[in-house]
Amino acid sequence: MFIYEKKLQYPVKIANCNPKLASFIISQYGGPDGELGASLRYLSQRYSMPYPELKGLLTDIGTEELGHLEMIGAIVHQLTRNLNDEQVREGGFAPYFVDHTTGVYPTAASGFPWNAASMAVKGDVICDLSEDMAAEQKARVTYDNILRMSDDPDVNNVIRFLREREIVHFQRFGEAVRLAKEKMDQKNIYFTNPAFDK
Repeated sequence: MFIYEKKLQYPVKIANCNPKLASFIISQYGGPDGELGASLRYLSQRYSMPYPELKGLLTDIGTEELGHLEMIGAIVHQLTRNLNDEQVREGGFAPYFVDHTTGVYPTAASGFPWNAASMAVKGDVICDLSEDMAAEQKARVTYDNILRMSDDPDVNNVIRFLREREIVHFQRFGEAVRLAKEKMDQKNIYFTNPAFDK
């Protein structure tokens, strides 16, 4: 069971509208390496994880990713609130605006809506944890790219915080792989699926 605390993990206070910036930050809401996919990936993988410590880790990080989804949604909302027609047209926001007005919709910056095919749940300890490490790196790279494109310090402060959390999650999943290897008593890189290969 989750307990919802009615505050963001890191404050989001964006002073200026910027629909162009919102049009690519939305990718971390519903893009292929975004927070929606991350949260669902980890919260789904936990069911087949055979070790309680790793189930707990996936639950913790999956729940935190839901908080990150909320932060990205807040950024996009604040960047697009109170837009006028001219800002929509000149800011390159018109294609998004036509379909969603200024609602926060899970989509990639390229315009493709969120799709569960971008997340992996295999039911194999090493496979899933390796996927998770890669997912955190891909999210970090996306945040790096956003920082290259953004000149808004209010946005950049939040994005830097989220980027740091991706690094922490990558490290935690690396520790999880080491723990899984110890528990599986394997010394090589090829492992068995404890759910099937007894």
